[in-house]
Amino acid sequence: MTELKWENGVPVSGRFNDPYYSRADGLAETRHVFLDGNNLPARWSHLQAFHIAELGFGTGLNFCATWQAWETSKTQGQLHFTSFELYPLEADEIDRALTAWPELYDYRLRLVDAWTPKGGIMTFGPVTLEVVTGDVRKTLPDWNGKADAWFLDGFAPARNPQMWEDSVLQGVSKASSTGASFATYTVAGFVRRALTTAGFKLEKRAGFGRKREMLTGRLNICDLLADGV
Repeated sequence: MTELKWENGVPVSGRFNDPYYSRADGLAETRHVFLDGNNLPARWSHLQAFHIAELGFGTGLNFCATWQAWETSKTQGQLHFTSFELYPLEADEIDRALTAWPELYDYRLRLVDAWTPKGGIMTFGPVTLEVVTGDVRKTLPDWNGKADAWFLDGFAPARNPQMWEDSVLQGVSKASSTGASFATYTVAGFVRRALTTAGFKLEKRAGFGRKREMLTGRLNICDLLADGV
């Protein structure tokens, strides 16, 4: 069970007592933190394939916003989007959560029509969505993919520390392509330290809304090779 509740139209996890997206404007937050934070769509504009991986599928807002950006950019190629989710929502909950943004109408309908809480692979033309359900501490080590960009979007580290454990962020590093990037809304100290240990070079940027700062970074392959990782 997701233990979902609604506060002024915003879905909130009863389990973690944390909203699924910004109360101010979740779509604007997604674009600022995850798309701009990973320098997308500029990075995929000249590629035949691009792979994004995400910790925390939630309402599917990040996926729909990314899908829209991919189509709008008229990129010729394939977008692969993999998301790890322990507590998947039901289709009607996703539908309700995404109705706040009319510009995502077509993407919402297609996602909801294909959705199953069991996860799996869903194909939307050149865009492929893979939702891996279960505890990311167990599912990420078994994943054979390599991501070019990561959306680290679990619930707040103070409320859901398991999603941000050192071993998980080490797994993110191991499942990354050369020079992969990440973006996240949090600048929590233990998250910064874990990402640095995992081989990412970090950069603080202006956060969204009331959040003063956020984090982005790129995988520093030279340092990993020097360490024998």
